[in-house]
Amino acid sequence: MKDVSFWTISKVVLNHSHPCCPDQVEMLKQHREISMFVCRTIETHEEARIRPSKTYQLFVAAAGSHRKLDFIEKDVRNYITREVRNIFEEDNAKEFGKYLERMKEKNQNFFFELNLEGDHYIKHAFWADARSRATFDYFGDVVSFDTTYNTNRYNLVLGSFVGVNHHGQSTFLGCTLMKNEDIQSFKWLFECWLCCIGGKALKGILTDQCASIQRAIELCMPTTIHRWCIWHIMKKIQSKLNGYKAHNEIKQEMRHVVWNSYRKEAFDRNWIDFLRKYGLGGNK
Repeated sequence: MKDVSFWTISKVVLNHSHPCCPDQVEMLKQHREISMFVCRTIETHEEARIRPSKTYQLFVAAAGSHRKLDFIEKDVRNYITREVRNIFEEDNAKEFGKYLERMKEKNQNFFFELNLEGDHYIKHAFWADARSRATFDYFGDVVSFDTTYNTNRYNLVLGSFVGVNHHGQSTFLGCTLMKNEDIQSFKWLFECWLCCIGGKALKGILTDQCASIQRAIELCMPTTIHRWCIWHIMKKIQSKLNGYKAHNEIKQEMRHVVWNSYRKEAFDRNWIDFLRKYGLGGNK
């Protein structure tokens, strides 16, 4: 291959170019700036949940034209990301901690653990009120743990511990906020959960198919039977079996086998018959 250590200009096309505009030099990044008044206004609007685009348009309307401003809409968004939300997140983390303390003062059976990152931002949080802890004593033998929700403002994972009462109704047993979904985060959570319930190991726990959760359960609750949530499994039927010609029949019969086999022996027998009927023995 020929070694090329320099560029050679062979052709210049000016059709899609334009002359320099000295009157627009203030739009270059090094010439743009946001005044203290604008900063305070942006902060006020962000606290009032006014969209950044709306905030910028208000500045444009007040100035008479966007050309009369020393900044662009991107500068407003960058300021919110860089300054405002960090300040609010720090303040709100402190307020959240104070709120948990107040709840504890009102009722000593209120349980919480709060782990802040650099004493400013929420890294892990777990709490359960007195009613949830009392409910666990009656309906805490098998618990569902779900982390499929995510708070959009602070990008924290919201997790919940849920049991089923004697009326077949879901009952709330505890709640968590987490920055990360790694093994150490779940290990921290399950250790808090065990402390909350007096170290009593669960008979069973249902979760989604998350390797980090599975490993943390093995470390913290080795005697607890861990099973994947049936809702998450059944939700994947369409994507996993859609390639089969009789996928609609397969889906209906699979649901019948899963939901109407009330004993382990009946399920095993029905499942084997189901695999043979549709030739699914080789499907992982």
